[in-house]
Amino acid sequence: MATEPTTMRAWRVRRPGPMRSQPLELDTRAPVPQPASGELLVAVRACGVCRTDLHVTEGDLDVHRPHVTPGHEVMGEVVALGPDAGDEFAVGDRVGVAWLRHTCGVCDYCQRGAENLCPYSLYTGWDADGGYADFTTVPAAFAHRLPDGYTDSELAPLLCAGIIGYRSLLRAELPPGGRLGLYGFGGSAHITAQVALAQGAEVHVMTRGADARELALGLGAASAQGAADPPPVELDAAILFAPVGDLVLPALEALDRGGTLAIAGIHLTDIPALNYQRHLFQERQVRSVTSNTRTDAREFLAFAGRHHIEVTTPEYPLGQADRALTDLAEGRIAGAAVLLP
Repeated sequence: MATEPTTMRAWRVRRPGPMRSQPLELDTRAPVPQPASGELLVAVRACGVCRTDLHVTEGDLDVHRPHVTPGHEVMGEVVALGPDAGDEFAVGDRVGVAWLRHTCGVCDYCQRGAENLCPYSLYTGWDADGGYADFTTVPAAFAHRLPDGYTDSELAPLLCAGIIGYRSLLRAELPPGGRLGLYGFGGSAHITAQVALAQGAEVHVMTRGADARELALGLGAASAQGAADPPPVELDAAILFAPVGDLVLPALEALDRGGTLAIAGIHLTDIPALNYQRHLFQERQVRSVTSNTRTDAREFLAFAGRHHIEVTTPEYPLGQADRALTDLAEGRIAGAAVLLP
């Protein structure tokens, strides 16, 4: 009978800073975590590389857990259950570990179905160690069943890039058959575009990278142009995925009357001054997107089970997580990068 390992590889944020300062370090003999009450121990089979991981690593977000292991798009296998973990999952089950890992369940926000706004919420790869490792843990109540028909690499990005894109689409209030603009076309946007197209939308993409524009057109976008260029039509809704405040202005200018701009990121550089007539009048509006609820996650994963999503996943070995984040920071990734053990 095989003995479970007691040590593992795990990347940790040594000191937050630009990727050129080498803020990550690889611990090759980190202890395998033990699942606490209500938790699952998960062997990581694939972990997506998300821009939020970059914000945690580079210090754009405040430190919540010193020397944290990033990663919150985890596709894995349950290898052990902690006490009182329930019977929803068993050893050997495939499982998804996402960004949201705890809410209080009793505050006004949780009670009204807005647990993403819970003041006591906790997050994988920020408040607790995440998936840039061989093993991680997740509260069973916040673990996700995964759709069939996808590889491990394809599943991982669905767990944040897909989920947050889905919530952003809801926040953008795109009318049926409407014209949607996507600003930035990385991991989340290339999944969101396919969801919108499956719902009958016309999608226009504004992004800086030639490879990303080619990917957008290949997935069915009606047009693809530079990041701040005007789309060929007025937009009913837009989503800003790039963490660049300067793009808020051209995105608002591109909206038709009554249009909504949803800002998908957890971090955004400063927004320049708005001109009321050019950017907001005629009932155009800006909305932020804060995390997601478990309902959002389960609705999206069910959608992905009904509508196969083509997930473009440049793959990196776990030992090259620092290179993957550097490539993300420098705009060299088209699609959603994934770390494999």
